[in-house]
Amino acid sequence: MKIVLAYSGGLDTSVILSWLKEHYNAEVIAFCANIGQGEELEGLEEKALRTGASKCYIVDLQEEFARDFIFPMIQAGAVYEGQYYLGTSIARPLIAKALVEIARREKANAVAHGATGKGNDQVRFELSVAALAPDLKVIAPWRDPEFRKMFPGRSEMIAYCQKKNIPVQATAKKPYSMDRNLLHISYEAGVLEDPWFDAFSPENKDMFKLTVRPRRCT
Repeated sequence: MKIVLAYSGGLDTSVILSWLKEHYNAEVIAFCANIGQGEELEGLEEKALRTGASKCYIVDLQEEFARDFIFPMIQAGAVYEGQYYLGTSIARPLIAKALVEIARREKANAVAHGATGKGNDQVRFELSVAALAPDLKVIAPWRDPEFRKMFPGRSEMIAYCQKKNIPVQATAKKPYSMDRNLLHISYEAGVLEDPWFDAFSPENKDMFKLTVRPRRCT
């Protein structure tokens, strides 16, 4: 079996890459869309290969993303529920399109993604794949009971990476996910789901990549 994984190099997809290879006894090819993550792409290919991928594609989609997705969205004034700009979601159909192209090139049996089973990203990825390549199997580990049993929380995922010597930025002190592209950056999961967690406190200064804490603005 050959699987092409939408890979970012973050905690979730690093764990998923290794798990797919073991669970399905499959060849796993990593695919990363360059949509403006900047320094996050440094060393990504080496990391994917060290984690178990047979190949790693990093495809520059920045111009297509800006031209065919960001600009039309801004022109349309598209805002989710009247208040949330579609910074993350607008990129998903483009990533899925390129994912299918790599799967076709590699003659893969399936594609996989790291979207959770409770959000909208899984729908964006899978509807796009279904429209472009209905014959491809889509593997969503976060909806697999065995995967969820093995990784009930991020601490188990971090421990797994430490055991497998998989380098990830997430640690017990920074247990959250980050999504960055040309348009924006967003954070989710882990400690951020605690309503009492103060993302603006001085010890969380590393969260700010494109801006600074409001108290430091001059």
